[in-house]
This record gives sequence, structure tokens and C-alpha cells, in this order.
Amino acid sequence: MINPEDRFLAGEVWTYGEQREGRLDRLAFELLTRGRSLADKLGTKLASIVIGSNVDREGIKELFERGADKVYLVEKDELAYYINDRYTNVLCHLITTYKPEIMIAGASTEGRTLMPYVAARINTGLTADCTGLDIEEDTGNLLQTRPAIGGNIMATIKTPNHRPQMSTVRPKSTPVSPREEGRTGELVEVDVPADLLKGREERLGFRPMETDDMNIEDADRIVSGGRGIKKGENFGLVQDLAHKLGAGVGASRDAVERGWAEYPQQVGLSGKTVVPKLYIALGISGAIQHLAGMKTSETIVAVNSDPDAQIFNVADFGIVGDVFEVVPELINEIDTRKKGQ
Repeated sequence: MINPEDRFLAGEVWTYGEQREGRLDRLAFELLTRGRSLADKLGTKLASIVIGSNVDREGIKELFERGADKVYLVEKDELAYYINDRYTNVLCHLITTYKPEIMIAGASTEGRTLMPYVAARINTGLTADCTGLDIEEDTGNLLQTRPAIGGNIMATIKTPNHRPQMSTVRPKSTPVSPREEGRTGELVEVDVPADLLKGREERLGFRPMETDDMNIEDADRIVSGGRGIKKGENFGLVQDLAHKLGAGVGASRDAVERGWAEYPQQVGLSGKTVVPKLYIALGISGAIQHLAGMKTSETIVAVNSDPDAQIFNVADFGIVGDVFEVVPELINEIDTRKKGQ
């Protein structure tokens, strides 16, 4: 822990609050949990950065009630949608003006795009996809822990000579802190120069992904398929079970690379981190990269013909058997019980 007499030297801890059409994303509140711990250890303030247009004030209030001491808000019509050039310009302006000590964002599509641009522009380091963040005693440096070498080791990285220290963390890797009703903070509305809102990019429109499957990050139940499904035509078995359970459809990296599923369905280090109440793994061996994305699920059920598959090490319930025999039986049992109701 740094000397209390030196704590006034530490800048603020910032978290990046993503928004969609003015409504703050759940990730904005998750990051406050990590940020609050770091700010308390440094003896400094925690601030959330919100960039957008017509941002819902109830969401701003919730940021304060979930731990933020400050909110820096930049609202312009030109910022209604994420456009990388504009958001990079604005965030760099905020950083050079207010000089935070630490900047944390989510490892979402937006965070993974924005943060590298900002880090390169302001000449600082960035550690991506962190699983752990802490403050080093004596120095006050941010300790940034992430999987390395294909997930086989955990590396702890420091940025001792440049500020801010920047990290991204996986969505749903941290619980949202409870709301403290009535807690307030300082709202700083920043008017940025007009030239920052110009750039090489222009938003022409939006086309959603053509799939009937729900976003697996939001799903309470997920059924995932892996290489044990054997071929693309068989992936319908995964989808059938998922639909019977009202679940999202996930996939291992191998299944996605073989073209059996889409990338937004990929679970693991190079895909999404999910924390559903129920996770069913069909024909997934349990590579460490996949386990990193789902092992904190509340209940894990695995079906695999290999009794030594790694997936059984994290499963609450394991079925050693052929998925093409087990899954139809599960579907029949579900149908029978539904008819009984």
C-alpha cells in the first residue's frame, strides 16, 4: 500500500461506461465494482466516463448509487452512436485534461476497439482481457493479471512509467455492486471542441446479425456444442435442446472455426465470458481457453464420450456417453414433463 502522505498524488480511477441509444449498458456498472476496490486502495476518487447523446439521467444516478464518486459526461448529437475516430478524440481529450491514474474498460467489441487506439495516441500501455486487477504495495502500480501463452500461464503486467495505466476486463467477470439508494456524486458535463467530432468515419446504417438465437452474454441458460458434434449438419441437435430449454446457443472455438456456429456464439478466451445459471456442454472436451469463458456458471452439465475429458473437472453433473444418444433422450424427457404439466 502506498504511503498515506503520498495519496494526494494519485489521479482518479476511471471506468468507461458504454451506452446504447442513451441507456447505460450493464457493463458500465460491473466495472464500478473493480474500480471501487482500486480507488479505495489508492485513496482516490472513482469516476465513470460516459460519451453519447441524450443519456438517460436515471442511468447516471445509478452510477453514483453503485459506487462512482464522479461522472464525466460528454453529450453531443455527433456521439449518438459509437464511431471510433470521434470517441477516440473525445476520450484522449478527457485523459489529457484530467489526467487519471487508471483507466478500465470492458473487453467488449467497443472496448476492444477503442482502448488500443487511445493507448497508442497518448503513448501508454494497455493490458487486454484481464482476469484480475490489484494495486501493488509500496509503488501504487496497477497489477494487471491475464492468461498468456494460450491460457497455460497467468501473467501479471505493470505499467510503471506511463499514465494512465489502462486495462480491459471481460464482461460478466465481475458482479454488479448493490445500489446504495440516495448516494450522490459530482456530475462533470464536459463541452469538447467541435473539431474533435470530425473524422474519417461515417455511420451509414446498422444491420443486425441474422440469427434467431439470443445474446449468450444475457442468457440464463446456454447449450454449447463442440468438436464432438462431428459436422455442421449435426449442430441442429444443440439448437434443438437449447430451444426446448429456452436457452442461448453457444459454441467452442473449434466449432466456430469449422463454420458450424457464428463467432458471436463463441465461448472462451477468444470469445465471450458467460455466467448463466445453467451451462450444458455437448461434445466439448474442455480446453483451458474454453473453460476460462464458462467455468463460473452456476450449474454445469457436460456430455462427452471421453471419461477423461477436461470438461468433467468443472462440471457439476457429467454424463459419459454419445451426445447423439443422450440429447434425444433429454429432449424426449423435456417434452414428456411439459405434457405432464
